[in-house]
Formats: sequence, structure tokens, C-alpha cells
Amino acid sequence: MKKKRLFILMFLLSLLNLKNIAMAQLPLPPHVPIWDANKVELKLQKITADAYAIIPSTAVTETSKGIPQATTGGFIIGEKGVLLIEVMMTKRLFDQQIKLIRSVTDKPILFAVNTSDHGDHCFGNYLLPPTTLIIQNEFAKDNLAANYEGIKQFMVMLFGTNRGIENTVYRPADIVIPKNSNLKIDLGKGKIIELMNVGTAQSPADLFVWMPSTKVFWAGNPFIAESPTIPWLFDGFFLEPAENLKKVYDFLPNDAIVIPGHGKMTNKAGIKYTIDYVETLKTNVEKAVAEGLSLEQAKASIKMPEFNKGYVLFDWLHFNFNLPNAFKDISANKKSNIK
Repeated sequence: MKKKRLFILMFLLSLLNLKNIAMAQLPLPPHVPIWDANKVELKLQKITADAYAIIPSTAVTETSKGIPQATTGGFIIGEKGVLLIEVMMTKRLFDQQIKLIRSVTDKPILFAVNTSDHGDHCFGNYLLPPTTLIIQNEFAKDNLAANYEGIKQFMVMLFGTNRGIENTVYRPADIVIPKNSNLKIDLGKGKIIELMNVGTAQSPADLFVWMPSTKVFWAGNPFIAESPTIPWLFDGFFLEPAENLKKVYDFLPNDAIVIPGHGKMTNKAGIKYTIDYVETLKTNVEKAVAEGLSLEQAKASIKMPEFNKGYVLFDWLHFNFNLPNAFKDISANKKSNIK
């Protein structure tokens, strides 16, 4: 049974076109579903007079306990209408989100931003009004267009059947942002929202949302949550995310308000844990590669207990994705430098 589940997961990831991941290293997480979309309750958290976070009700108490949380999102109200960040994974969660928006404004939803092509950030697009313009990273649109059914089955594998994932329908983005490009949106009276595609920070589909006037930042999956959560670098990349995570972190002012991808609202200091983990992993793997260690030897020696502080998914992510992807990229980089 275990071998069958592993084979299915390998097949689904191949549909996702994640060719860079070593298919032999893809065990399921310790608990499936990672979080249950049939049980998640979303709540509203006011940030400023016109900006709100939408956060799982358990995030404040459970993030610090290392329990994985459902998707966070939010919205910004302008004179012209609303810019929505994330559309959630299922109709149940999407409907909760819309109810929260309508509790504070009846203005139309002009834009909906997907910060990732992972289904929990974009599968609700089909439920939006036809007049809402959907915005994605350019890679996200291309990948969803080519691989939507595979991505859907991958999400079912991680988050369970009968959660409403199977019922979602692909709807393409209306506006795309190329790599290393930004898009500024004026919601009226100079209220500018900046959407940033800095390249791969977790996956090639990442998009950040920045509200400069109030220093509010939606960080998406690259910054999953504060300690003890570690990043989910399972899309087959490491060196580019390591560089871009630091770039984004350095961009943020010290008093920025940060809404992470899956946790309670925090600040710049709250996401430093991600930077520290990635930089420490990079240093350790570089040393292992320089010493000629194999991947298995590196996994046996680079346990990083100082970052294993109770996050439920630490072993699953660190040993099966983060460390192997770091080893792959750093080894390849060393060989190219020798040439």
C-alpha cells in the first residue's frame, strides 16, 4: 500500500512538470490532509482602515506550536473597488472569504491576485464574477493552463478527497507579470498596490503584494510562517530561492507588516527564521559538497537541530526536499564553476 501511494504521488508530480525533483525522494507527509479544508474557519483581521488580512482562526494559537495552517489572504479597499489577495482552494473557503469581505464593503472585486499556482491560492478563481480581473505570475498562468488537472490531483493527494478540490474548474488569468517585473495598480486617489515577480522564491510561480503607503506585505508561500515553520522548497529549486528570499527580506522596512502564506500576521523580524534556516542550510551543504560527501552522507550529517523546534513537517521537508534540492543545485554549481 505504501509503495502504491508513493507511485501515485510520483506520477502526479510528473504531471505538475516538476522535473527537477528527484522522484525517488517523494514520501507523503506524516499526516494527510496537511490541514482539513472542511474544518478550516477563516476570520478577518483589520490591518489599516482599508486593508484586511484573512487568516485561519487557529493561526494565532497554533502557528507557534508548529501545526500547519491553511492559506492566508486578504484584501485592500480602494475608491474604485477591492483588490483581493488569494481565492482559496475550495468553494467552502471561498464563500467564507467573500462573506468576510462583504461584512466591511459592498464595493466590487476588481482584481484577484494569486500569489502561487498551488491550488490553495488559485482554485477559487472560477467562482469570481466575470468582471474580476485575475492576476498571476506569468509562469503560474502557463503552468496552470498546461497542468491544471495534474495540479488538482496533487492537491487532492496532500489535502484529501471530498474536500471540494475535485469540483474546481480552471479559469485563466487576465493579467500576467513576467519574471523580474512589477505591476502597479491604482485603486483610486493614488492608493497604489505593487505586485512583484522577483523570480523563484519558493516556486517559479511566486508573486508578492506590497502596499507601500502602509507598509503591508503579503508574502505568500516563500515565507510560509514564522518559527518553528521552515520553508517548503519542494519545487526542485534552492539557490535561486535562497537569493530571492534574502532580496525580498532586505527590501522590506523594519516596521513592515507581513502576512505570511500560512500563519499568523507578523513582521519582518518574524520571517527572519526562514532566512536563517536557508542560509544555514546553504552553508552546511556547501561544506558537505566541498568535502565530497554523497547526498545520503549529507542527509545523515546535516540535521540542523537548532531549527527543528516542533514543526510537524520538519523532517518531511528538510530531509526529502530542502536538503536534496540544495545539494543538487550546489553540486551542479560547483561542477559548472570547475568547467
